Amino acid sequence: MQFVRRLYDWTLSLAARPGAIWALFAIAFAESSFFPIPPDVLLIAMTLAQPAKGLWYATVCTLGSVSGALFGYLIGFAFWAVVGEYFFRYIPGFSHEVFDQVCRSYEQHSVLIVFTAAFTPIPYKVITITAGVSHISLLPFILASMFGRAGRFFLVSGLLMKFGPPVKEFIEKYFNLLTILVVVIYVLAFYLLPVIFK
Repeated sequence: MQFVRRLYDWTLSLAARPGAIWALFAIAFAESSFFPIPPDVLLIAMTLAQPAKGLWYATVCTLGSVSGALFGYLIGFAFWAVVGEYFFRYIPGFSHEVFDQVCRSYEQHSVLIVFTAAFTPIPYKVITITAGVSHISLLPFILASMFGRAGRFFLVSGLLMKFGPPVKEFIEKYFNLLTILVVVIYVLAFYLLPVIFK
């Protein structure tokens, strides 16, 4: 917990620096295709540090995430035969069971699946790559990703802009408990994927 707390404090200090915007874009991009840490962590820190720029940060986060989603789609569409085993072995959230169920679900609910994963804690990278493997239509994929990701990130930034100082005080007071809660929710999302797309 002390390590996580130091990382949180360091992130808050980084959030006020000009280069943080590029880090936000990069993390949002990577999380949509292969990186396990969601960009919300840095988005929250940056918005708390500079609330007036919250909408701009949400925009950058959305653009980075949708760009990463297209990269994930490309991985599935063109390179899955080469890199698929790597994802099953090393990327959290990927299992043969989940992968097969999501691919089958795309036959009837592709737009709903992409939007839901983009907006919720469901591991988005699983959805973007399986979308490419399943060759779902690209335009609906992009639109569902944009609406889902924008809805999520603008909601986070908007709440922080409106309730910033109290939210920051709450985070400071209950940091350890919140850290555990976020980890539990994220882990549960991985294990619920087979149930959601059964």
